[in-house]
Amino acid sequence: MTGLLCYCRAGFEPELAAELAARSLAAGFPGYARTERGSGFVVFFAEDAGALSRALPWRELVFARQKLLLMADLPGLDPKDRITPILGALALAGPDERPAYGTLLVEHPDSDHAKPLSGLARAFGNALRPALRAAGLLSVRDDNRLPRLHVCLVEGDHLLLACSLIGDSAPWAMGVPRLKLHRDAPSRSALKLEEALMVLLDADERARLLRPGMHAADLGAAPGGWTWVLTRHGLHVVAVDNGPLRQHVLDSGLVEHLRADGFRWQPAQSLDWMVCDMVEQPRRVAARMGEWFRQGWCRQAVFNLKLPMKKRWDETVLCLDLFRTSAGVPLRIRARQLYHDREEITVLAMPEVVS
Repeated sequence: MTGLLCYCRAGFEPELAAELAARSLAAGFPGYARTERGSGFVVFFAEDAGALSRALPWRELVFARQKLLLMADLPGLDPKDRITPILGALALAGPDERPAYGTLLVEHPDSDHAKPLSGLARAFGNALRPALRAAGLLSVRDDNRLPRLHVCLVEGDHLLLACSLIGDSAPWAMGVPRLKLHRDAPSRSALKLEEALMVLLDADERARLLRPGMHAADLGAAPGGWTWVLTRHGLHVVAVDNGPLRQHVLDSGLVEHLRADGFRWQPAQSLDWMVCDMVEQPRRVAARMGEWFRQGWCRQAVFNLKLPMKKRWDETVLCLDLFRTSAGVPLRIRARQLYHDREEITVLAMPEVVS
């Protein structure tokens, strides 16, 4: 293993590179990043990539949609035969166990430059799978007990060969959960909360923490996208916003609409959830979210932090530290720039011990 291959939103490569450099240094595995702005991925080299990967769990990374172990960089390939170099690289880098991999994913970075490679990725995957199986490298059927093999097409004649471990990587191709906007969703922002609940919580946590009958507040709720998502889980929601909500959201019978300022309103009793997607300075949001936990007004929260145009990793660290300090209680915090986020990150916070 030569390094980490991480996918990200195109344009946020410097932020991901800065995060990997800071976190790897703090973990005692210094290295260096290689990337190009707009490429949609970062390669981070370290002396012991396996140990570094274990020290940087995928779930704790903010700007990485996916985290893979890089095995080989194969440029200058003959388009008539890309398979032979892959088999050769796997013979050098792969483990002795047979089969070594349970799933093959042929992908491309999520960038304008690489998107035209999607057709080639599908066709090449169909050609590569039988070759890998004939070589005893890939299981006959998908097997989630084994590592996954990733072929990342950078160009038609350039690919990166990597692998991922189940449980320490995104389960979706390219690290992107494919969600479709429901026809009843009041706004596209509903996709952000749906993705947050899918990415930042595991299946067991969703079952325990999103139960019908729970109570939540949605700060800055209009037109009701995040409120609508919560009601689909059966939660009762106080939607706080001076603006209007879509009528069908109110007709659910689970929503109380309060025309008030989300930065000033406070609940009369503790709630299970608070969610917030207000457009405001990230430090102000972080401090206010911390106050909610310090005052005991909620047990779990999901909120967005809108990032500045420059020094976004530095601002992320500052805001998360400010939130943690303002909360004043032990919290489990997960933050991620989601696929449906833009110039922002989404933060999940819950008690260290979740009942």
